[in-house]
Amino acid sequence: MELTIATSEDMREFGRRLAAQLRPGDLVLLHGGLGAGKTTLTKGIGEGLAVTGTVASPTFVIARTHRSADGAGPGLVHVDAYRLSGLDELDALDLDASLEDSVTVVEWGEGIAEVLAEDRLEIAIERPRGADAGDPMGDEPRHLSITTHGPRWDGVEL
Repeated sequence: MELTIATSEDMREFGRRLAAQLRPGDLVLLHGGLGAGKTTLTKGIGEGLAVTGTVASPTFVIARTHRSADGAGPGLVHVDAYRLSGLDELDALDLDASLEDSVTVVEWGEGIAEVLAEDRLEIAIERPRGADAGDPMGDEPRHLSITTHGPRWDGVEL
């Protein structure tokens, strides 16, 4: 599936709509360069899941866990795998302990995080050519390529 998202607020809104389709145990892998909108999308997912705390880039802490505000819905585990060099470092995060109860979103996880779940959603986000990577708040349109893996996503309307 291919989408064009016009603004950062539209990216958050897409995240909120996507959250309505997510359930405990789901894995979402986000690919894209610096400033592509991965964290903005994750903020929208967090809003849609109604989790506690501010969803922010976990670049320096690697993983952040947000509980469901009402205790009824899934929590959100937000991982930035940029600094991880391999599976052993991913295993050290002990994500298996929360995978079944939470929605897990992994930024920069290509080549590493796919092993976490056979059923997963992968979203590649691209900024227009020539966009300033140093301006993560640049509000130009983003192109999303969404790929589903596994039977969990059969028939799911995104």
